[in-house]
Amino acid sequence: MRIALILALASLATPAFAQEAPEAPATQRVSGGDIVAYDQIHKPVIGRGGMVVSQNRIAADIGAAILRKGGNAVDAAVATAFALAVTLPRAGNVGGGGYMLIHMAPKDGKPAQTIAIDYYGQASRNTTPDLLLGANGKFDAAKGYSMKGVAIPGTVAGLWEAHKRFGALPWGTLIAPAIAMARDGVILSDDEAQANADQKKAMHDDAAALAVFFKPDGSAYAPGERWKQPELAATLQLIAAKGRDGFYTGAIARKIAAGMKAGGGVIDEQDLAAYQPVISEPIWSSYRGMPIAYMPPTASGVSVAEAMNILERFPVREQRWGSVANLHLLAETLKIVWADRKLIGGGPDWRTPAKGLASKEYAAERAKLIQAASSLDAKTLPDGNPYPWESKDTTHFSVVDAAGNAVSNTYTLSASYGAHVVAPGTGILLNNSLGNLAWGRSGPDSKATQPVPGKRVGSTITPMIVFKDDKPWLVTGTPGGGYIIATMVQMLSNVIDHRLNVAEAAERPRINQSGGDGPIELEEGFSPDIIPLLEAKGHKVRSSNTMGSVQSIMVEGDKFLGSADTRRPDAAAVGAK
Repeated sequence: MRIALILALASLATPAFAQEAPEAPATQRVSGGDIVAYDQIHKPVIGRGGMVVSQNRIAADIGAAILRKGGNAVDAAVATAFALAVTLPRAGNVGGGGYMLIHMAPKDGKPAQTIAIDYYGQASRNTTPDLLLGANGKFDAAKGYSMKGVAIPGTVAGLWEAHKRFGALPWGTLIAPAIAMARDGVILSDDEAQANADQKKAMHDDAAALAVFFKPDGSAYAPGERWKQPELAATLQLIAAKGRDGFYTGAIARKIAAGMKAGGGVIDEQDLAAYQPVISEPIWSSYRGMPIAYMPPTASGVSVAEAMNILERFPVREQRWGSVANLHLLAETLKIVWADRKLIGGGPDWRTPAKGLASKEYAAERAKLIQAASSLDAKTLPDGNPYPWESKDTTHFSVVDAAGNAVSNTYTLSASYGAHVVAPGTGILLNNSLGNLAWGRSGPDSKATQPVPGKRVGSTITPMIVFKDDKPWLVTGTPGGGYIIATMVQMLSNVIDHRLNVAEAAERPRINQSGGDGPIELEEGFSPDIIPLLEAKGHKVRSSNTMGSVQSIMVEGDKFLGSADTRRPDAAAVGAK
């Protein structure tokens, strides 16, 4: 499918693409009647009664089954998240953290409500500035991939908080499918079997991890074999029975703390017991008149908001998708956004100027830097000042139910399989999120992310919900590490500016630009003719592997249009009906 896409789009990546003759109109896109979607190469899955879109079909099926049982979007999200901890261990987790946007529709006289839950990792109160440094005073990757690199996991606390506020079905009911799969085993797909097998070298120093992911003789499980995780099943059983306390206190907390101590880590039982997710209002902005709820810092919603506010000042639609003018504008916009990311950090020692970064006024000032005929670099890209306007392996899933409730959730272990360590006796694969902090660095570019006790770790993650007529219209997000921001900017522009259906918007090839002196990275699928034209504007250009894996739902009346990005195997959109 990807090869066919590349061949089909290579001839369409010029400005002339937008002149294609449309087929019969599919569905209205933006209120006002001026934007209409047409059938393109890829078409979304259509469902009714709600929908779940996930990187793993088994987890999506479980979430959709919860909707059919009468659960709401939050219930389905909780069930999907715990299922992913069993079926997609490289990213799905109980030992990591993430971010969740929830919209609850009006009900029984209660007004609509949209909240953000930050349940990403936090540094232990025992963190010291040299914890992850080597003898040379620089970040030591080996320490990052060990018990020392683990941030306090937030996933269970975040899911518990969401369910406590909005869940309809019993908590234990939502975890039961994950328990059964961990106990009885899952049949490994080719992708998951290969991904697990590839971890042998990375996990070679951690006996608990090897015991979970490999057979007693050390061999890997093959595609089609049943893989059981009995210790994880027991852990999930405790979480099902005791809720949040089943993870952050008691037997599981003691085992995590003991594993930390044995491996040189600093998280203890007190750290675990004290962990709390952060509940807040989303960052609200808009693009071409469409309201968007973004995830606040320590996530990177403000970066996407800033990018969209800059793009809004240019005639993106008229430039045409894939044109040199359009790619140049995207690259220059992303350079500015990445320059401003040094202002995004977490407490307790830093306050991000989120309102200023996401403001239309600040974007107007930053947009003045963009020139059509030349490109910015680190020397010509000045620092911005948003204060006057103040007032790589991850997974995303999107859920919408028939009542109009929606969840956009992205969570992660940071790296693929996190720190490659398992807390002995728990089956819990732990994150390496502490490595996201500015170890061994100083100066203005790292002030927001200094490793201090209790630091909230930051991320490029940015789930979002786009609204139309005060209801969720597009629920979307992606994994991808440093590619997340560019991926989401292009997803929004593709559906709103270029009027692509939700599946086609995800499948079009993407670019990435992550710094003033960095290259434009191009996925395969763009015409090679554009490379010298971009270079003539001063850009460095290089090819890239695939970027992100967008899992999206678009709501049109009683229809749910699901798109599971084909960049990662086993993804699926599953309707409740």
